[in-house]
Amino acid sequence: MSKKETTVREPYFHIVKRTSIPWWKAWTIRILAVVAALVVSGLITVLLTGEDPFKVYGTMIGGSFGTPRRIWGMAQNLAMLLCVSLAVTPAFKMKFWNIGAEGQVLIGALATTACMIKLGDSLPTPVLFAVMIVSSIICAGIWAMIPAYCRAKWNTNETLFTLMMNYIAIQLVSYFSYEWSVPKGSGQIGVINSASQAGWMPAILGKPYLANILIVAVLTVLMYIYLNYSKQGYEIQIVGESENTARYIGLNIKKVIIRTMLLSGALCGIAGLLLVSGTDHTLTRNLAGGRGFTAIMVAWLAKFNPFYMILTSFLIVFLQKGATEISTIFALNNSFSDIITGIIIFFIIGSEFFVNYSIKFRENAKEDAK
Repeated sequence: MSKKETTVREPYFHIVKRTSIPWWKAWTIRILAVVAALVVSGLITVLLTGEDPFKVYGTMIGGSFGTPRRIWGMAQNLAMLLCVSLAVTPAFKMKFWNIGAEGQVLIGALATTACMIKLGDSLPTPVLFAVMIVSSIICAGIWAMIPAYCRAKWNTNETLFTLMMNYIAIQLVSYFSYEWSVPKGSGQIGVINSASQAGWMPAILGKPYLANILIVAVLTVLMYIYLNYSKQGYEIQIVGESENTARYIGLNIKKVIIRTMLLSGALCGIAGLLLVSGTDHTLTRNLAGGRGFTAIMVAWLAKFNPFYMILTSFLIVFLQKGATEISTIFALNNSFSDIITGIIIFFIIGSEFFVNYSIKFRENAKEDAK
């Protein structure tokens, strides 16, 4: 008996990872993805609500840029999201999956709040600010170092570790919110030092958020220099690409992991400081507002480039502000605005596939099809 011969056909197409792509082509793909997302969102808007999609988009723009106050509020939100994104960038570039930025921000905010409540009336303003800065950086840095040390020492799962520490931080904030509540037992701290404004970030040129924006702008430049032109930034890149290579060239991987997470936690501590001292002037368990998780997407979309993060942070904040305005003006359910935001973000994330990969068709696919 003769064996049946089987012919193996090549697939009609296959996916190939791009080695490089011109910057203009990459941004063209992203812009086309945004346009496609707006078209799809417009169709869904007409089908579900009957509203004019152009009017809806105009409302989104007005929600972010309609008044000077809205513009400054958006700039402040952009700065805070960018600050947390800068914090998670070194860890993620090292492939240390720090999901605990939310908790690290809360710990930094808790340290700042403690200094403002306990020392606000007894220390001169410059000394108070120095104590607040040092306390927030040290506390948040140590909080971030705990999972880093366990990963370096016992190879624990940093994703679960940092995630679970978020819940511990939330409960700590809830406990002290009750202990320092005004009036006692209300569970809410209220505005801290509302009379003396001790520990409040000063208004620059009459703008209460300008100090936050300037500080984050400086941190953005410093982070870019650190990642691209410093020895430690080079070590982060090597460890992220291959721990075996890093070990072969003599890098102390444990030291790099712990040091990088200390930096990540310290920047989260600064974000907590700015939120309490410069923005909200109070502390709640929802102070971080999900920025610790959103920052991961911001950093990832920007390819861990601090300057590109300005654009991705702007996009996310714009969509959030615009979605809230849609729900208010058109009296729509909040879920609808979330749907529009989700569609746009989905298309933007999906465009990264075409930036990083290309589809190659088999040369004789058309003849085979005939």
